[in-house]
Amino acid sequence: MKYTLAIHGAPYASQSAQHGLALAQALLAQEHTIERVFFFHEGVYQALSTRVVPQGEEDLLSKWQELGQHGVELAVCIAGGIKRGVISEEERQRYEKQSSSLAEHFTLVGLGQLISAINETDRYIEFPA
Repeated sequence: MKYTLAIHGAPYASQSAQHGLALAQALLAQEHTIERVFFFHEGVYQALSTRVVPQGEEDLLSKWQELGQHGVELAVCIAGGIKRGVISEEERQRYEKQSSSLAEHFTLVGLGQLISAINETDRYIEFPA
């Protein structure tokens, strides 16, 4: 089966990322396909490259990036990302900011990408904050 996941919660502020990540890993282990993981609302902070993991905490960013290395698209809502300071190099130049903050393997996309993924997959699962 093909899945699309949506993560709404900020890292360490809710369990949505941990639950979404665990499901994604389990689905891939069972040879299902994940079309896209869409980070929405506060979930865009999952893609923030400048975040420092507190000692003893799980490094969620690196675990998401591992999924990205295995072909899972990690899509960040562009409107939510820019509003919260999660910007790509292209957006950094566009808005004349000093640095980009979008982590490797993540891309900024429009909401249409989420709708497209929902239409192309068998299951859509949200992890609210």
